Amino acid sequence: MKIGILEEGKTPADKRVPFTPEQCRAIEQGFPGTKVYVQKSDVRCFSNDEYQKQGIAVVENVDDCDILFGVKEVPKDKLIAGKKYMFFSHTIKKQAHNKKLIQDVIKKKIQLIDYECLVDAEYNRIIGFGHYAGIVGTYNGLMGYGLKYNLYDIKPAHLCRDRREMMIELQKVRLPNIKIIVTGNGRVANGAIELLGAMQMRRVTPFEFVKYSFREPTYVQLHSNNYNEATDGSGWNLQTFYKQPQKFRSTFSKYTKACDLLLHCSYWNPQAPKLFTKEEMRSHDFHISVIADITCDIDGSIPSTTQSTTIENKFFGYNPMTEETAEPFDNSTITVMAVDNLPCELPRDASEDFGKELIEKVLPALLISDSEGIVERATIAKDGKLNPRFEYLADYAY
Repeated sequence: MKIGILEEGKTPADKRVPFTPEQCRAIEQGFPGTKVYVQKSDVRCFSNDEYQKQGIAVVENVDDCDILFGVKEVPKDKLIAGKKYMFFSHTIKKQAHNKKLIQDVIKKKIQLIDYECLVDAEYNRIIGFGHYAGIVGTYNGLMGYGLKYNLYDIKPAHLCRDRREMMIELQKVRLPNIKIIVTGNGRVANGAIELLGAMQMRRVTPFEFVKYSFREPTYVQLHSNNYNEATDGSGWNLQTFYKQPQKFRSTFSKYTKACDLLLHCSYWNPQAPKLFTKEEMRSHDFHISVIADITCDIDGSIPSTTQSTTIENKFFGYNPMTEETAEPFDNSTITVMAVDNLPCELPRDASEDFGKELIEKVLPALLISDSEGIVERATIAKDGKLNPRFEYLADYAY
């Protein structure tokens, strides 16, 4: 079995990799008969030389490999007919910009396995970069708060060599007794909480967050049931909320009166209510001054996220009175961070964690036996047609 690691072809190029040099060597040792080939690249976070030092072949092309691994979408003109690919295709929500990509995948009879679709028997995701999105997004949120109030100045995460250097920078943070909200309970939220925990920040309950004052910075983690209620007055039901979110309304405003920094990490269904409205943001009671929208849903659950930001320019200002963007740290604006590729700021660390999960949870199914259907469930298309799980894409893919 020949595994090929693709040079990232999307512009701008992604620096992350599916496997680190050490992990490539571990694959060859752990799966006898498997050989890994790495396509030459000058942009990835691990150099060609680092792979070669681990005894991994670095080559001009990987056309003769059996399975091709990338991170972001493979440019459609570089897709090889009849091959098996694994990458984030960004097609399962019928994203318009990738319509031609999925059509070419089907036309060329490619087996497309999407990382985002790797789930267990209960359809829980088993792999992803979300954890590092939470870590970096929280760091950026703290950086934005420091810049807005001239409290401290920390190096941007993408200028740090790795997470270790970023954590050293974090020691410069000196916060007053602000209150921070973390929404969600998935990988992204866990990353945010991990970083706040490393700062030894005090965690409080939702009741304490609203009712009490503290002499130190504190944070609360809010789940869907903390800020949504049924419109018909019935009790909270998680399954109903997941299946029929339009039957609920937001009660998030009770927290906006106490919150200074919002770290939004929660998945949002477009049919669900927004956390708050533009009208509520104009209220004198709306106390949030910095929003790190780590989910980065444009015109989604956070009304001020009207655009995404870049790694180099992370922040913009949102003026709630005019509903327009402005300078990011102006006193009359709310500072918004909405970087849509946060794990790319710490590509070496994010890649190492991702590759570890991929080796442990996916490669046995891919290289030995898919007895639990992990690869099959994640296969969007194969042999020129959509797999049954993804037939809802028919009007988009054919």
